[in-house]
Amino acid sequence: MNNDRGGCDPVPILRCLALPGALLLGFWALAAAAPAAEPILLHVNTFRSARSLPFYVAADRGFFAKRGLNVVLEFTESSERQRSGLADGSTDIVDSAVDNAVAMIDVAKVDVVVVSGGDSGTNEFYVQDSVRDFADLRGHAIVVDATNTAYALQARKILLQHGLKDGADYTLNPVGNGTRRLQALHADKNNAGAILNLPFSLEAEASGLHSLGRPTDMLGPYQAGGNYARRAWARDNAGALENYLAGFVEALRWSLDPQNHAAAVAILVEKLKLPQDMAEKSLTLMSEPGFGFAHDAALDLAGFKNVLALRAEVEGGKTPETSAELQRYIDLSYYDHAMKLVKE
Repeated sequence: MNNDRGGCDPVPILRCLALPGALLLGFWALAAAAPAAEPILLHVNTFRSARSLPFYVAADRGFFAKRGLNVVLEFTESSERQRSGLADGSTDIVDSAVDNAVAMIDVAKVDVVVVSGGDSGTNEFYVQDSVRDFADLRGHAIVVDATNTAYALQARKILLQHGLKDGADYTLNPVGNGTRRLQALHADKNNAGAILNLPFSLEAEASGLHSLGRPTDMLGPYQAGGNYARRAWARDNAGALENYLAGFVEALRWSLDPQNHAAAVAILVEKLKLPQDMAEKSLTLMSEPGFGFAHDAALDLAGFKNVLALRAEVEGGKTPETSAELQRYIDLSYYDHAMKLVKE
């Protein structure tokens, strides 16, 4: 019974006060019983190398999981298979040399888009111990992933600078990823050189091969690794893509944090089966600005313009120059939104 002031009578008041608590308990029970949202499944394809470190960290330290993502990481044998998987939809996101995305757009006519940067490649031009300079490569084979993308274009440009023409003075031997390129160098001395990144460059050096230099020193800044996806998929899955990029940036920050150096080296030792000293040197080199990882995986616009200019020069075509022309290849709005998530 209510009193004149609309409150509760002295005896029933206990029941009245108990109602809000009971309702809260009910809400808590319902919340506890509600199933947790299923993580979003993403298929990401990359090359296994030292630059896989942020992916290992993101998985082990939960940077993707905390953003509601189940990232299935797939390591490719070659960029050709990688591009094929992205084109047919079996892969959602690719993390590799962005010139592959440019080739898909310009050559294969597949509408993909670069959504972030990543690194400058950590590449060096390694050759057999009998090769003293680029002139000694005449009459031999250069081992590449594929003949018409990324680091093969760098090799062709560098050799042209030294008076060597593809098909006339040397041949290209496409074998696939870094592991396969190093194996090809070891298997046949006629495979006289290859552009290798970490840790394969250090393994090459340890086996008696030597470097003729870094492509970035010879050709200038180069946007090597980055993330790209089919444009329609990116548009339809913007939230998942942005959370993926945010998780990757967080994992990259962790990987390069000096406080985590020992733990990061241990991950490289475990995942890539590297000797301790080689893992240490790999991490040090990957931290080098302009050679290794870019800060927060930001796209180097000057480096990307060099990618486009190199492709136009070596493969033929016009170099895009205007901002509108560049938008045919890149859309950094997803990255910009991802960075807001990182800072939250």
